Amino acid sequence: MIRKIDSKTMGKSNLGWLNSIFHFSFAEYFNPTNINFGVLRVINDDLIEPHEGFDTHPHKDMEIISYVIDGELTHADSMGNKRTLKRGQVQYMSAGTGVFHSEHNLGNETLRLLQIWIFPDRRGYTPNYGDYLFDWDLRKDNWLKIVSGKSGSAPIKINQDVNIYVLELEKDMEEKFRVEKGRQAYLVQIEGESDINEEHLNAKDAMEIKEETISIKANETSHYLVIEMRKDGI
Repeated sequence: MIRKIDSKTMGKSNLGWLNSIFHFSFAEYFNPTNINFGVLRVINDDLIEPHEGFDTHPHKDMEIISYVIDGELTHADSMGNKRTLKRGQVQYMSAGTGVFHSEHNLGNETLRLLQIWIFPDRRGYTPNYGDYLFDWDLRKDNWLKIVSGKSGSAPIKINQDVNIYVLELEKDMEEKFRVEKGRQAYLVQIEGESDINEEHLNAKDAMEIKEETISIKANETSHYLVIEMRKDGI
């Protein structure tokens, strides 16, 4: 089963310094039929203006992943970490028993990132932070696994049975993604446009996939992120 989600139907917010698309209920956007997809609770597609950002605020019992698309993301937290990441790089944080952090665009260009929240497999983990500077070329015409569960093979490991992949597919190239029995996946067309199993996706559209293999053809150079997990995980 596949289901396309048009970005025009997603939640929206524009605070001037922050322009967001909400894939799931968040902040002022509330849709009781669109709270989560399995253990996936949040995907926010954020545009943050230069010299703006989220000041220090708390999180608890959530696995948080930030995927930088354009610009620079500067993270700081109560564990003493401070780091600036660029396009294609990933920051992750297990909020666990509680942590404070901030995220800012200290650069001179608009920052675009995907902010992803995933429910952990249990409450009360010790807070943890990390980041990874992936080589961009590793995702060219190839599914690059950037996140996995604790027993998985990705360099970033979180407290949940989830795998996250990214891909840049050149124009007219084709690729497949198989979702096994008992599993489901959420795909984001980050950039470009493509046809997936006879559905046309534009930039910022998404797709739910359950126990099915999808075939992707890029109509222009395209950039994707897929979050794969157990089916209806909570």
